Amino acid sequence: MTATATRPTAPPTSRQRAPRVISFSQRLSRWDLKVSPYLYISPFFIMFAIVGLFPIAFTAVISFMDWDLVRNSGEFIGFDQYLWILGQQQFWTALRNTFTIFLLSSVPQLIAAVFIAAMLDRNIRAKTFWRMGVLVPFVMAPVAVALIFSNMFGDNHGLVNNVLTNIGLTPIPWHKDAFWSHIAIATMVNFRWTGYNTLILLAAMQAVPRDYYEAATVDGAGPLRQFWSITLPSLKPTLIFVIITSTIGGLQIFDEPRMFDQFGRGGAAQQWLTITLYLYDIGWGQWNFGRAAALAWILFLIILLIGLINLLVTRRLVRDEGRR
Repeated sequence: MTATATRPTAPPTSRQRAPRVISFSQRLSRWDLKVSPYLYISPFFIMFAIVGLFPIAFTAVISFMDWDLVRNSGEFIGFDQYLWILGQQQFWTALRNTFTIFLLSSVPQLIAAVFIAAMLDRNIRAKTFWRMGVLVPFVMAPVAVALIFSNMFGDNHGLVNNVLTNIGLTPIPWHKDAFWSHIAIATMVNFRWTGYNTLILLAAMQAVPRDYYEAATVDGAGPLRQFWSITLPSLKPTLIFVIITSTIGGLQIFDEPRMFDQFGRGGAAQQWLTITLYLYDIGWGQWNFGRAAALAWILFLIILLIGLINLLVTRRLVRDEGRR
């Protein structure tokens, strides 16, 4: 004889379970979680669209037109403005001067910034004082820096030439010779921006785990070997950022050459005429905003090209962390 077990059955219910009703406050809370992040970041994009994206698009349009500022209208002429800019000798002079000043300022500036950051990363006394001290030139107004250094590099009564004369050397024609004017302007740029790049690189150096240095010390690696094998490879993302921002700022240099003399025209023979100075003269000196817009877009393409080259070169020269 076999016995069969029967599974107990639940007592029948008189009515089905009522569906859950989501209240308005719960719906609002869900929408708040989804929408609020976009609302928080929307002011930046709204302001960028108004003061950034619209001017960029507007200059792109008028760069293909013979624009009349008085009537606020223009005639479409295609690439004639670009061809006119490329056919001017002043443009190529300004391009040469811009690249010369850029190289004389950016390369020594980055080398000095890496060196100073490495020194500040060590265990020295009054670290906070020295770290704040390197940022003081950046806080100064660029016009004030340009005025001070333009007087220091004066041809007749400048501080530098007075010192050279007192020690029996020949004064340097800072405003007459193209090379020496580029040196003077690059010195202004280096004075103002070296501390800014130093603090960025210092922050990246302090983010490197100290265990790496302790292990390298145990293995017998000296400070120089630790710098080349640990510090520099770890700085790759920061170096790329610093190099790209220095490229953008160096090719858009305006304040220093503008204030280097009392006229602000880039010198009598365009010794230190830069692209931005030439753009300013076309737009506000000749009142031709179509050509100025075309030159602005040519400068944008040059900066984009140089930035991409810097990115590729930096990725190849600076190894990834831990590759060796």
